[in-house]
Amino acid sequence: MPGNGAVTRSTLRQQIADALRDEVLAGRLRPGRAFTVKEIAEQYGVSATPVREALVDLSAQGILEADQHRGFRVPEYSLADYRGMIEARSLVTDGMFQALTEGHPVFADLGGPRTAASLAAVRRRGEEAQRAAASGDLTVLIGYDLRFWRELSGLFGNPYLADFLDRLRVQSWVCAVQHLRRLPDVRGCLWARHTDLVDALAHRETATAQAIVAAANAHSLSLLERLATE
Repeated sequence: MPGNGAVTRSTLRQQIADALRDEVLAGRLRPGRAFTVKEIAEQYGVSATPVREALVDLSAQGILEADQHRGFRVPEYSLADYRGMIEARSLVTDGMFQALTEGHPVFADLGGPRTAASLAAVRRRGEEAQRAAASGDLTVLIGYDLRFWRELSGLFGNPYLADFLDRLRVQSWVCAVQHLRRLPDVRGCLWARHTDLVDALAHRETATAQAIVAAANAHSLSLLERLATE
Protein backbone atom coordinates (compact mmCIF):
# COMPACT_ATOMS: atom_id res chain seq x y z
CA MET A 1 0.00 0.00 0.00
CA PRO A 2 1.24 3.54 -0.70
CA GLY A 3 1.35 4.53 2.96
CA ASN A 4 3.50 1.63 4.17
CA GLY A 5 6.79 3.06 2.91
CA ALA A 6 6.24 6.36 4.70
CA VAL A 7 5.28 4.60 7.93
CA THR A 8 8.32 2.32 7.73
CA ARG A 9 10.64 5.24 7.07
CA SER A 10 9.16 7.24 9.93
CA THR A 11 9.54 4.26 12.27
CA LEU A 12 13.16 3.71 11.18
CA ARG A 13 13.87 7.39 11.65
CA GLN A 14 12.62 7.25 15.25
CA GLN A 15 14.34 3.95 16.03
CA ILE A 16 17.68 5.23 14.76
CA ALA A 17 17.28 8.53 16.62
CA ASP A 18 16.38 6.70 19.84
CA ALA A 19 19.34 4.32 19.51
CA LEU A 20 21.87 7.09 18.90
CA ARG A 21 20.38 9.27 21.63
CA ASP A 22 20.77 6.39 24.08
CA GLU A 23 24.38 5.88 22.98
CA VAL A 24 25.25 9.54 23.55
CA LEU A 25 23.45 9.82 26.90
CA ALA A 26 25.05 6.56 28.06
CA GLY A 27 28.47 8.02 27.28
CA ARG A 28 29.31 5.30 24.77
CA LEU A 29 29.59 7.83 21.94
CA ARG A 30 32.30 10.12 23.23
CA PRO A 31 32.44 13.93 22.76
CA GLY A 32 33.96 14.81 19.42
CA ARG A 33 33.03 11.46 17.86
CA ALA A 34 32.21 12.17 14.23
CA PHE A 35 30.30 10.06 11.75
CA THR A 36 28.58 10.33 8.40
CA VAL A 37 25.11 9.42 7.23
CA LYS A 38 26.64 6.62 5.14
CA GLU A 39 28.45 5.15 8.14
CA ILE A 40 25.31 4.99 10.27
CA ALA A 41 23.20 3.68 7.38
CA GLU A 42 25.68 0.84 6.85
CA GLN A 43 25.82 0.14 10.58
CA TYR A 44 22.03 -0.30 10.80
CA GLY A 45 21.58 -1.76 7.33
CA VAL A 46 19.10 0.87 6.17
CA SER A 47 18.89 3.55 3.50
CA ALA A 48 20.38 6.98 3.96
CA THR A 49 17.09 8.92 4.10
CA PRO A 50 15.78 7.87 7.54
CA VAL A 51 19.33 8.11 8.94
CA ARG A 52 19.76 11.66 7.68
CA GLU A 53 16.37 12.62 9.12
CA ALA A 54 17.22 11.02 12.48
CA LEU A 55 20.55 12.84 12.67
CA VAL A 56 18.91 16.17 11.83
CA ASP A 57 16.34 15.52 14.58
CA LEU A 58 19.11 14.84 17.11
CA SER A 59 20.94 18.00 16.06
CA ALA A 60 17.77 20.01 16.71
CA GLN A 61 17.66 18.52 20.21
CA GLY A 62 21.27 19.44 20.98
CA ILE A 63 22.39 15.80 21.19
CA LEU A 64 24.48 16.04 18.01
CA GLU A 65 26.05 18.86 16.03
CA ALA A 66 25.95 19.17 12.27
CA ASP A 67 29.50 19.44 10.94
CA GLN A 68 29.06 21.21 7.60
CA HIS A 69 30.10 19.04 4.65
CA ARG A 70 31.53 16.40 7.02
CA GLY A 71 28.53 14.82 8.71
CA PHE A 72 27.67 14.94 12.40
CA ARG A 73 29.48 14.72 15.71
CA VAL A 74 28.86 14.47 19.43
CA PRO A 75 29.19 17.95 21.00
CA GLU A 76 32.28 18.75 23.06
CA TYR A 77 30.80 20.86 25.84
CA SER A 78 33.10 22.64 28.29
CA LEU A 79 32.57 23.52 31.95
CA ALA A 80 31.81 27.06 30.81
CA ASP A 81 29.06 25.63 28.60
CA TYR A 82 27.70 23.67 31.56
CA ARG A 83 27.64 26.77 33.76
CA GLY A 84 25.70 28.57 31.02
CA MET A 85 23.20 25.71 30.80
CA ILE A 86 22.71 25.75 34.58
CA GLU A 87 22.14 29.51 34.56
CA ALA A 88 19.62 29.26 31.72
CA ARG A 89 17.81 26.39 33.44
CA SER A 90 17.62 28.40 36.66
CA LEU A 91 16.07 31.38 34.92
CA VAL A 92 13.44 29.15 33.32
CA THR A 93 12.51 27.20 36.46
CA ASP A 94 12.46 30.32 38.64
CA GLY A 95 10.02 31.87 36.18
CA MET A 96 7.88 28.74 36.21
CA PHE A 97 7.69 28.65 39.98
CA GLN A 98 7.02 32.40 40.19
CA ALA A 99 4.07 31.90 37.85
CA LEU A 100 2.72 29.38 40.35
CA THR A 101 2.88 32.02 43.11
CA GLU A 102 1.11 34.51 40.88
CA GLY A 103 -1.80 32.12 40.34
CA HIS A 104 -0.99 30.38 37.05
CA PRO A 105 -4.32 29.02 35.76
CA VAL A 106 -3.06 25.45 35.64
CA PHE A 107 -2.42 25.61 39.38
CA ALA A 108 -5.43 27.74 40.29
CA ASP A 109 -7.02 24.70 41.85
CA LEU A 110 -4.31 22.34 43.07
CA GLY A 111 -6.95 20.25 44.79
CA GLY A 112 -8.77 19.64 41.52
CA PRO A 113 -8.73 16.08 40.19
CA ARG A 114 -6.96 16.85 36.91
CA THR A 115 -4.06 18.79 38.42
CA ALA A 116 -3.78 16.37 41.32
CA ALA A 117 -3.59 13.41 38.91
CA SER A 118 -0.94 15.17 36.80
CA LEU A 119 1.19 15.98 39.84
CA ALA A 120 0.85 12.40 41.05
CA ALA A 121 2.11 11.14 37.68
CA VAL A 122 5.08 13.52 37.80
CA ARG A 123 5.81 12.38 41.35
CA ARG A 124 5.94 8.75 40.18
CA ARG A 125 8.60 9.69 37.62
CA GLY A 126 10.49 11.34 40.47
CA GLU A 127 10.26 8.19 42.57
CA GLU A 128 11.70 6.15 39.70
CA ALA A 129 14.53 8.66 39.27
CA GLN A 130 15.32 8.50 42.98
CA ARG A 131 15.43 4.70 42.92
CA ALA A 132 17.80 4.79 39.95
CA ALA A 133 20.05 7.31 41.74
CA ALA A 134 20.08 5.16 44.88
CA SER A 135 21.03 2.05 42.89
CA GLY A 136 23.66 3.88 40.85
CA ASP A 137 21.98 3.24 37.48
CA LEU A 138 22.94 6.40 35.63
CA THR A 139 21.29 5.44 32.34
CA VAL A 140 17.91 4.81 33.97
CA LEU A 141 18.27 7.95 36.09
CA ILE A 142 18.85 10.13 33.05
CA GLY A 143 15.78 8.71 31.31
CA TYR A 144 13.48 9.28 34.27
CA ASP A 145 14.98 12.66 35.14
CA LEU A 146 14.33 13.94 31.61
CA ARG A 147 10.82 12.54 31.65
CA PHE A 148 10.20 14.06 35.10
CA TRP A 149 11.13 17.56 33.93
CA ARG A 150 9.27 17.22 30.62
CA GLU A 151 6.07 16.31 32.42
CA LEU A 152 6.56 18.89 35.18
CA SER A 153 7.14 21.74 32.74
CA GLY A 154 4.30 20.43 30.60
CA LEU A 155 1.89 21.19 33.45
CA PHE A 156 2.29 24.90 32.74
CA GLY A 157 0.62 24.48 29.38
CA ASN A 158 3.32 26.26 27.35
CA PRO A 159 4.94 23.91 24.81
CA TYR A 160 7.66 26.45 23.97
CA LEU A 161 8.77 26.58 27.60
CA ALA A 162 8.64 22.79 27.92
CA ASP A 163 10.64 22.24 24.72
CA PHE A 164 13.26 24.83 25.70
CA LEU A 165 13.77 23.37 29.16
CA ASP A 166 13.92 19.83 27.77
CA ARG A 167 16.61 20.84 25.30
CA LEU A 168 18.63 22.47 28.07
CA ARG A 169 18.39 19.43 30.29
CA VAL A 170 19.34 17.07 27.46
CA GLN A 171 22.39 19.19 26.68
CA SER A 172 23.27 19.28 30.37
CA TRP A 173 23.24 15.49 30.55
CA VAL A 174 25.27 15.15 27.34
CA CYS A 175 27.88 17.39 28.96
CA ALA A 176 27.75 15.76 32.40
CA VAL A 177 27.74 12.10 31.41
CA GLN A 178 31.25 12.23 29.96
CA HIS A 179 32.53 13.08 33.46
CA LEU A 180 30.11 10.98 35.51
CA ARG A 181 31.02 7.80 33.61
CA ARG A 182 34.50 8.07 35.09
CA LEU A 183 33.13 7.43 38.57
CA PRO A 184 33.26 3.76 39.62
CA ASP A 185 30.01 4.19 41.53
CA VAL A 186 27.56 7.10 41.32
CA ARG A 187 25.38 6.01 44.26
CA GLY A 188 25.00 8.93 46.64
CA CYS A 189 26.65 11.33 44.20
CA LEU A 190 23.64 12.54 42.22
CA TRP A 191 20.73 14.79 43.06
CA ALA A 192 17.57 12.85 43.91
CA ARG A 193 15.03 15.18 45.51
CA HIS A 194 12.47 14.99 42.74
CA THR A 195 9.60 14.12 45.06
CA ASP A 196 10.52 16.90 47.50
CA LEU A 197 10.24 19.35 44.62
CA VAL A 198 6.81 18.07 43.58
CA ASP A 199 5.59 18.21 47.18
CA ALA A 200 6.80 21.81 47.54
CA LEU A 201 4.98 22.83 44.37
CA ALA A 202 1.84 20.99 45.42
CA HIS A 203 1.79 23.06 48.62
CA ARG A 204 2.58 26.30 46.73
CA GLU A 205 5.90 26.59 48.59
CA THR A 206 7.64 28.48 45.81
CA ALA A 207 10.66 29.54 47.87
CA THR A 208 11.24 25.95 48.95
CA ALA A 209 10.98 24.71 45.36
CA GLN A 210 13.45 27.35 44.18
CA ALA A 211 15.84 26.45 47.01
CA ILE A 212 15.67 22.75 46.11
CA VAL A 213 16.52 23.44 42.48
CA ALA A 214 19.27 25.92 43.41
CA ALA A 215 20.87 23.33 45.71
CA ALA A 216 20.63 20.71 42.95
CA ASN A 217 22.30 23.00 40.43
CA ALA A 218 25.08 23.94 42.87
CA HIS A 219 25.69 20.28 43.68
CA SER A 220 25.85 19.27 40.01
CA LEU A 221 28.18 22.09 39.09
CA SER A 222 30.49 21.41 42.05
CA LEU A 223 30.66 17.71 41.17
CA LEU A 224 31.50 18.34 37.54
CA GLU A 225 34.12 20.93 38.40
CA ARG A 226 35.80 18.42 40.69
CA LEU A 227 35.67 15.58 38.17
CA ALA A 228 36.95 17.79 35.35
CA THR A 229 40.10 18.65 37.32
CA GLU A 230 40.94 15.14 38.50
